[in-house]
Amino acid sequence: MRTSRKPKHLRIVAEDPWLEPFEPAIQGRHDSVLRKEKELARGSKTLSDFADGHLYFGLHRTDSGKWVVREWAPNATAIYLVGTFNDWTETEEYAFKRVRGTGNWEIKLGKNKLRHGDLYKMKVHWDGGEGERIPAWTRRVVQDEDTKIFSAQVWAPEEEYKFRHKKFKPASKTVLIYEAHIGMGQDAERVGTYNEFREKVLPRVKADGYNVLQLMAIQEHPYYGSFGYHVSNFFAPSSRFGTPEDLKRLIDEAHGMGIAVIMDLVHSHAVKNELEGLGNLCGDPCQYFYGGDRREHPAWDSLCFDYGKNEVIHFLLSNCKYWLTEFQFDGFRFDGVTSMLYYSHGLGQAFGGYGDYYNGAQDDNAIVYLTLANLLIHEVKPHAITIAEEVSGMPGLAMKFEDGGLGFDYRLAMNIPDYWIKTIKEQSDEHWKPSSIFWELTNRRAGEKTVSYCESHDQALVGDKTIIFRLIDADMYWHFKKGDENETARRGIALHKMIRLVTASTMNGGYLNFMGNEFGHPEWIDFPREGNGWDYKYARRQWSLVDNKELCYHWLGDFDKAMLSVIKAQRLFPATKVVEIWHNDDDQVLAYTRGNLLFVFNFSPTRSYEDYGFMMPEGAYDVVLNTDATDFGGNGLADDSMRHFTNFDPLLKKDGKGWLKLYLPARTAVVLRKAQE
Repeated sequence: MRTSRKPKHLRIVAEDPWLEPFEPAIQGRHDSVLRKEKELARGSKTLSDFADGHLYFGLHRTDSGKWVVREWAPNATAIYLVGTFNDWTETEEYAFKRVRGTGNWEIKLGKNKLRHGDLYKMKVHWDGGEGERIPAWTRRVVQDEDTKIFSAQVWAPEEEYKFRHKKFKPASKTVLIYEAHIGMGQDAERVGTYNEFREKVLPRVKADGYNVLQLMAIQEHPYYGSFGYHVSNFFAPSSRFGTPEDLKRLIDEAHGMGIAVIMDLVHSHAVKNELEGLGNLCGDPCQYFYGGDRREHPAWDSLCFDYGKNEVIHFLLSNCKYWLTEFQFDGFRFDGVTSMLYYSHGLGQAFGGYGDYYNGAQDDNAIVYLTLANLLIHEVKPHAITIAEEVSGMPGLAMKFEDGGLGFDYRLAMNIPDYWIKTIKEQSDEHWKPSSIFWELTNRRAGEKTVSYCESHDQALVGDKTIIFRLIDADMYWHFKKGDENETARRGIALHKMIRLVTASTMNGGYLNFMGNEFGHPEWIDFPREGNGWDYKYARRQWSLVDNKELCYHWLGDFDKAMLSVIKAQRLFPATKVVEIWHNDDDQVLAYTRGNLLFVFNFSPTRSYEDYGFMMPEGAYDVVLNTDATDFGGNGLADDSMRHFTNFDPLLKKDGKGWLKLYLPARTAVVLRKAQE
């Protein structure tokens, strides 16, 4: 068990003296976590032992082949198991019994009372009401194609899936994330499956060079169009994509390819549905959720968990451990962390100073839960990856707990996509400033790693546009065939590559891309809904576009692959310091180094420069990547096979430097590597 230690200053304060006035609040949160951990673990147990709720609650087949079902339902007066095995009727044979002295209910059944594939629910009675409910801890939920009704399903196949790569650990410290959605991961206008994704998309992820797969919408959700963010059944992998074994095989094969798999975890809220979800499980609408004005999220039409209840913490922590152990996930991207941290959910707040993070407007219960979740996850799986989707910039979010932080490994750099959108929308190309670009991409808290990205799924949703569509728009339909590109298409192709390169190469933790965006997938994302006639046209990925060598898409895909290859070739790339060598806003030129790599950008749309010089360590430099290469749809104006040597300057000799002079065509970027002596 951890003990509270109070050095002169927590590391978070020692590294940022501006936090000194708030150190009592930071230390108070730290101590609250320790107290709660001790309370939950009850002295001798570990946090991991506490988070075994999924092994107790829910439906289980015992070693003898019999069945047991348990549920936390403190407000219930009676519960019956109903389903296809008893014609959905209440019978004493299938009646639960309350576990004495608790709010738990239990039913034990013989071997033949349930069978694999049976559908079931709980019929719950409470003072003044009753209703059919899907158990909170169920691991399998299916929807009837005709009635559209959801039911829990007995899932106990004769042979459990055996993982072949149980000891998998991510091999690289450079986290390159491929964000993906199973259902829209195929060309056809329908819902894709785990198996289709494993067979057709996973090899692409490997070939492109990504080493982390981030899967969205895994937890069961009744409305497909919610993108998986209105979760109803937290322990059930979505059956619309296939079986639990299909998901396990996908993850196992990814591990065999050296790819870690993390899950988009939604613990920030839950769907309001009562029949499918937790909205009113046993007559108490606040069993899992806050009461009063805090129960409903004002912007998301969902319910907010009460992180102050130990039973809720038990449910959510067990959920973390379940996905790590049962499916061998390698971590989580926590959704909606800002919404969890603040009573206001961060809505309408500017967060202009440190006081905004310690003024009493924070939900300390949620802060304790998130910290405990990180401690648990790394206890269960030390190599796990945790990422916070958080926009307020709360200090310490991605610092270790012992240093005064909340324990996430990374935080999403959510300012970057917003910056690119604003720049493309509001600035003409002549006014793009390298100093602004560099500052925006490298402005982050010391000691906290971030995941940089140009765009995720968020920027592609209907009503918005991807970067490629902002740059080219309708001309993608008419001028994206090789040899038929107009100036708009050529501009878009050039800037798409430059934006990705400058974003990825300045990362200090990881880099993320949403599937298809690497090759400039056209159009937006729009799931089938009433407003579009339940159409799947925009809820898919057209891989045929990038596979067609007559179209321009494969240029962008090939560049993305080459870019990641250069990044991975630099050992410990994210930990290598970004050193600005030069920027000139008038010329629109930016240059910086990382280790032995030199990155040079000319953002000017019209001006090319000959013999543009940079002071660099003496020696020879080789081009390893050029956005203007013909292989990537460029003009090929420079000879990339030529080795570049620094020119002697007596004034620079004492520093071991010389002038490296380069030809910089307009709207291009080049990466050079210093040759080994």
